Amino acid sequence: MHDIPTPAELGWSTHWHDVFAPHGARGLVAGRVVRGDRTSSLVAVAQGVVRAGTATRLLKAGEGRAMLPVVGDWVALSVPDGDGASLIEAVLPRRNAIVRGDAAGTAEVQALAANVDTVFVVHPIAAEPNLRRLERELSVAWGSGATPVVVLTKSDLSVDVEAALEAVATVAIGVEVVPVNGLDGASVAGLLGHVAAGRTAVLLGPSGAGKSTLINALLGEQRLATGGIREGDGRGRHTTVARELVGIPGHGVIIDTPGLRAIGLTGDEDGIALAFPDIEALAPSCRFRDCRHADEPDCAVREAVEAGALDPERLASWHKLQREHQVAAAKTDARARAEVHRQGRIMGRVIKDYHKRTGKP
Repeated sequence: MHDIPTPAELGWSTHWHDVFAPHGARGLVAGRVVRGDRTSSLVAVAQGVVRAGTATRLLKAGEGRAMLPVVGDWVALSVPDGDGASLIEAVLPRRNAIVRGDAAGTAEVQALAANVDTVFVVHPIAAEPNLRRLERELSVAWGSGATPVVVLTKSDLSVDVEAALEAVATVAIGVEVVPVNGLDGASVAGLLGHVAAGRTAVLLGPSGAGKSTLINALLGEQRLATGGIREGDGRGRHTTVARELVGIPGHGVIIDTPGLRAIGLTGDEDGIALAFPDIEALAPSCRFRDCRHADEPDCAVREAVEAGALDPERLASWHKLQREHQVAAAKTDARARAEVHRQGRIMGRVIKDYHKRTGKP
């Protein structure tokens, strides 16, 4: 594990001190998850870094994977004096989280990182940018409550950087877009303003986008392993295998993540609205307040498409994400109802057992 920043450098503040206070009164220790593995986590505490499992109570809480500890979480853990194992006993309430729906299509939601201020949406432009994927990633980034910044990597391999910037600007409306060459420290220096002391950024993007190379450039050293470049498309090979929090000397911290082949939506509608402000701005001019921008008469959005003011592919992308949102929301509601039913059955058995043991009616 790399050198770990102090609690203050990790983002410890008065807010987290107050939230943690009840756990501290129980003798627990505060820490931030800096790396997540399959069965345990590395947690930075005031005295250093400890490996901690997750308390059985948390594993059986019935709240799903999204509420289990992830990189960026502030946690309360028991740290024994002897040889016993440290355990994460509680996850402090998150300010926000980067979450995605299960790519397998279940109702399960997966948290990727927690308590972040900036989401660097990393996209390579050695080849033509994938605008539809960018729209999806921006929806996830906006939905987290953090501020997205689009970082276009491999600009040194791009045939036409200006054309790539113009294309991305059509979908990253109101979002800062920064082209960088990850092999040039000066090229990425401007990103440091988004990772000020006490703040947290996370990298979100596909495999081979150059995320680890970007962090190395920000660090000024080759700390994270990087892959080679394929000649065919200028894409890098996937190297990051676990989410990891890295401190930037003199600044804040940044979370490196493995590349994601697919990003499913979670049922959060706000992220889509913020990622498509052009469509949202047109919608109030539609005849019907609940216009789906499909086949309704006097639809201002479809009229903009017909007039050439709105890309039809962008509207098609909006429709696709809306359908995913509706499906995810329905699955989440069904899961919530099933959980209430399950809790009711458990309580029924407890009450029945109580009456049986005590003989009370």
